[in-house]
Amino acid sequence: MEITTLENDTSKVIRVLLVDDEANYRKAVARRLERRNMVVSQASDGTACLEYLGGNETDVVVLDMKMPGMSGMETFNSIRKYYPGLKVIFLTGNAALTEGVEGIKAGAFDYLAKPVEIDHLAGKIRQAWELKRLEEGRERDKIFRRRLEKRMIHTQRLASLGTMSTGIAHEINNPLAIIKESTGFLRMVIEDSGQIPEKEMLFKGLEKIENSVDRAGRITHQLLGYVRKQGHELTPVDIRGLTEDTVALIKQKTQAKKVSVEWAREPEHEMRMHTDPFQVRQVLINLLENAVDAVDTNGQIRLALYRKAQSVCLEVRDNGCGITPENIEKIFDPFFTTKPNVAENESGTGLGLFVVHKIMTGLSGSIHVESEPGRGTTFKICLPEWQSDSTITNS
Repeated sequence: MEITTLENDTSKVIRVLLVDDEANYRKAVARRLERRNMVVSQASDGTACLEYLGGNETDVVVLDMKMPGMSGMETFNSIRKYYPGLKVIFLTGNAALTEGVEGIKAGAFDYLAKPVEIDHLAGKIRQAWELKRLEEGRERDKIFRRRLEKRMIHTQRLASLGTMSTGIAHEINNPLAIIKESTGFLRMVIEDSGQIPEKEMLFKGLEKIENSVDRAGRITHQLLGYVRKQGHELTPVDIRGLTEDTVALIKQKTQAKKVSVEWAREPEHEMRMHTDPFQVRQVLINLLENAVDAVDTNGQIRLALYRKAQSVCLEVRDNGCGITPENIEKIFDPFFTTKPNVAENESGTGLGLFVVHKIMTGLSGSIHVESEPGRGTTFKICLPEWQSDSTITNS
């Protein structure tokens, strides 16, 4: 394998692979093509050609029809199979012009009879290269359009979801309030009824009803929180203090499972940023509660707070069950949850991380997740140290 290179703008230089078993002829053609602003590599047979293509970017292959071992057509068929966008120009002897025609029918760009006129060959190579670039541009446009259409469909679905969710949430809240009021009345009546055999069983039944009502209330609250365009009040915030306050808020939940929450590395005494503390607290509550739900009894949650460039980053790491690769791409989708779908207080609504993602986007921040099944999960949020009203969006 021989490679001849030419220093130039790689976006304009044409990369050619010349495949011919006649060494002197191949080298002479390569030198003359090089003078015409082309990077020319050489291969002596079909096997060497395919080996080269496996590790090198190439625009056009100039391929001799008649070669020992793997023929030109056999080599071409392999190129079509593994590199369908690559353009191939056949070189044929005068007696083998019918083979060149067969090559075009099979999908080759063109064929030329040997000995070739070098400017004619160079012109064909440039035409093949321009067609390749045009096709690649069209393919990029197709991919972009598909992504754009997918995003538009997703946006339309979310808009429909928001409209529908608002109506559903308001309709559900009214009967929920009646149920909750009625259970409170029933609890009071049972407590005043003295000793009755079914009293403990009735209290357990009421507790299940109350838990289910609370869960339904959380769902409607999250739905309304998503669809409302809430304003952001930006104030200086001690992010470490806010995090520790949030840990204290879920202390009852961590104590119930004997979960330890500690700093993996001690942060600066005070790390301030200009942001919306209410929204950030909502993010922290979701991430910390998810971490508690993910770990077993006596589980561990580690926090890390640090500056990165012009941002403040917080990591929430647990040693829980982890998230499978097929689920990790879905965790920010609305209503997707890996938690049990039962009517218990701890069950997931599938909206927590969706809301977290929307908040972080609205605050010009980012959220990333790394997870290994059986080892645990790490969520990392980053927010700019200073935000102005113009950088905040109502997402």
